Amino acid sequence: MIVDLKRCTLASTLVAAFVAAGAPDSFSQRDSVLPGVSVHAIFAQSPAPDSPTPPLYETRVNHDPNGTGKIYMGREIAQVMGPGGIEWLDRREREEEEHPAEVLDSLDLRPGEVVADLGAGSGYFTFRIAPKVGETGKVLAVEIQEAMLNTLRARAATMKATNVEVVQGSEIDPHLPVGGVNLVLVVDVYHELAYPFEVMTRVREALKPGGRVVFVEYRKEDPAVRIKEVHKMSVKQLEKEMSAVGLVRVRTVETLPLQHIVIFEKRN
Repeated sequence: MIVDLKRCTLASTLVAAFVAAGAPDSFSQRDSVLPGVSVHAIFAQSPAPDSPTPPLYETRVNHDPNGTGKIYMGREIAQVMGPGGIEWLDRREREEEEHPAEVLDSLDLRPGEVVADLGAGSGYFTFRIAPKVGETGKVLAVEIQEAMLNTLRARAATMKATNVEVVQGSEIDPHLPVGGVNLVLVVDVYHELAYPFEVMTRVREALKPGGRVVFVEYRKEDPAVRIKEVHKMSVKQLEKEMSAVGLVRVRTVETLPLQHIVIFEKRN
């Protein structure tokens, strides 16, 4: 195991935030990341200064060839699909394989809502969501790859989708407005995030009270789903990882042929 000194543990991150704030009252916003954990408990659970600190991430030399070798909460992070994957994202068979209309129905979208499409790719879902939220709503199409960003901008202009805003995120921050998003949709992307804890912490901060995060991922529980293992996610693993950032599972939809729709909510 190789310890990456650039990463930090969840406990030390929260402690640092508290110290920077300077008072227990100002810690309340950060405290919501781990509901039920008091400031005193965080300090009590922090290792002594001379104790080795377990990493948030670890790196393994021997790993799945389709993965990065980077491990988060027992799961290997998958390699990212590059801009050459646009053709795959836009394939005709996707309608039959993934039933996007069912995914949209599960979102229960309303006019005027702000929806973030995290890892929007070529905009397959972005431009299907835009009419649902209407002129008073907005779709934030978040991407980090330049080729994908250019594709999104070009398609938004061609389609005159004035309620679509293309957002350039980073590996650690999707650059979403704090407290400004009703719903974040993450389709076949989460398993590739290089820094899932950091990104999802920012996502939670971006949610309005009662805001939701919806994951669409290939079912790891089903061996009949013929997708590379590191590109699948189980509901149990998603729950484990979302619990770390203060998101609670409220519903799972298992009606798609190959994927599940797993819905989490921000609760204060």
